Amino acid sequence: MSRFWFLTFLLFVLCSLAQLVLPWWSIVPICCGVAAWRGGNGGRAFLAGLLGAGLSWWLPALWLHTHGAARLAARLATLLPLGGNGWTLVFVSGLLVGLVGGLAALSGAWTRQAVAPHAEQPSATRF
Repeated sequence: MSRFWFLTFLLFVLCSLAQLVLPWWSIVPICCGVAAWRGGNGGRAFLAGLLGAGLSWWLPALWLHTHGAARLAARLATLLPLGGNGWTLVFVSGLLVGLVGGLAALSGAWTRQAVAPHAEQPSATRF
């Protein structure tokens, strides 16, 4: 399994488990810490955080919406400027959580690169 998919799966599992007992923002230290530990470059870490954290929020929200919480989602979407559409609320909430997780993973990967940068490549011309 490639490093990107392993990081995505690890973030998905850890964020899903953390959201069972911790507040929603617990995905931030999880994504930051895991990306600092296992993350590669910034772009892949961001995408892994976006997918891992976003899916950990979006899949339960989708399941709840289709199994009886559609009326509650529609009422909440009425309070927000979403036109009362519960599906839009599910999509927007998953996208926002994914962006938060992606930015946290990006900052974790950048922290790793700042603390332990790779050795500089030797130049072709030496004097």
